[in-house]
Amino acid sequence: MIKAANTIPNRQVICETLMELAQTDKDIMVLASDSRGSAAMAPFAKQFPGQFVEVGIAEQNIVGISAGLAHSGKKPFVASPACFLSMRSIEQIKVDVAYSGMNVKLVGISGGVSYGALGMSHHSVQDIAVARAIPGLAVILPADRHETKKMTEALVGYEGGVYVRIGRNPVEDVYDSDGYEFVIGKAVTMREGKDLTIIAAGETVRIAMDAQELLQEAGVSCRVVNMHTIKPLDEEAVVRAAEETGHIMTVEEHSIHGGLGAAVAEVVVQHRPVPMRIIGIPDEPAIAGKSAEVFRHYGISADNLKRVALELIGRKEKLG
Repeated sequence: MIKAANTIPNRQVICETLMELAQTDKDIMVLASDSRGSAAMAPFAKQFPGQFVEVGIAEQNIVGISAGLAHSGKKPFVASPACFLSMRSIEQIKVDVAYSGMNVKLVGISGGVSYGALGMSHHSVQDIAVARAIPGLAVILPADRHETKKMTEALVGYEGGVYVRIGRNPVEDVYDSDGYEFVIGKAVTMREGKDLTIIAAGETVRIAMDAQELLQEAGVSCRVVNMHTIKPLDEEAVVRAAEETGHIMTVEEHSIHGGLGAAVAEVVVQHRPVPMRIIGIPDEPAIAGKSAEVFRHYGISADNLKRVALELIGRKEKLG
């Protein structure tokens, strides 16, 4: 039987999960910056009008208002485009949320290169670098709809500021169901391996798993780690991967500077130096195009991960 493709975007899952939880938890609040449609939060606004705030196109204000609500004991979730939330309002995130210790969940929607043809002004491929440098702010990228549901449930009970980044379109499942334990700050080993480890986050986890299958066909044993929480990073998982597989690759929908690759490299170089490669968006304005086109252009693909992995471990790919 051929498994049907997933048609449910992560943003819809966040809305549905918050609606379930808001039935009994009246402290849950959702704030939008003229983004209830793009964030798939319109159903929440309709069912819980008293727990929804429309701020309009004012990203700096939405963060300040959410901090005020948190200070009053509410549990605010901000749903706003990642490109604007992470750049236009970064001072408010730094001061009003992180420095002030406010319990605000900042959900950057349509992150990475999700906006495609709109180009660099709407790409958010620097957001992880900025967010992870702010003290007191956790950073999470769920891999699929099942993990997004688990993450949202965990965030409602988590005290502290969090920046979440999700894409715009449905992504292929990496989990069969949501029947697994999701722990903020604890990586998930998706596949075991002993020759090298690919560490991924968000939408690139599926790509890493596809690359693992190609490598397996080539006789290479590849571990795949889903580092859904980039901060606080699961350093133990990184060190274990370095010790047990001897080679590490990272792949991310983000600049090669300051993101997942940098976070992993900081641990590797200080605790267990091993050969490493970082796959992501190079130091240039990312091209405009559909997400899949941008991914292929920059080698964020299973085929390229296989090629780089073989090069990393000193194996030549056989041409057939």
